[in-house]
Amino acid sequence: MGKGMVTSMAKDGKYDKTVYQSFALVTQFGITMLVPIFLCSFIGWFLDEKLGTSFLFVFLFFIGALAGFRNIFVLSKKISESKDKDGYEAIRKSIREEKTKAAKSNGDEKDERQ
Repeated sequence: MGKGMVTSMAKDGKYDKTVYQSFALVTQFGITMLVPIFLCSFIGWFLDEKLGTSFLFVFLFFIGALAGFRNIFVLSKKISESKDKDGYEAIRKSIREEKTKAAKSNGDEKDERQ
């Protein structure tokens, strides 16, 4: 096993939850990008065949690509905002726990002095 594999595995040999979350996120990004491209390309091809034109496929392909990039931007922005909220809450919680531990340890030191 490589060095990276050891860090991503739990003690019992199973992957951490973060590995699966990362895989799901990458999959979601791919689907979010490809679906608009394929749909618009198919519609462009269909319209080109029915109307006898040759430019709608290319035009709608680029429209699909723009829609896919927009979807990726919106998704990544939502993920970033949710991580920021969770991150700040985790920081606040750890600060509260440190203050509580410090207060308890200061109380224990006062009891030992008396």
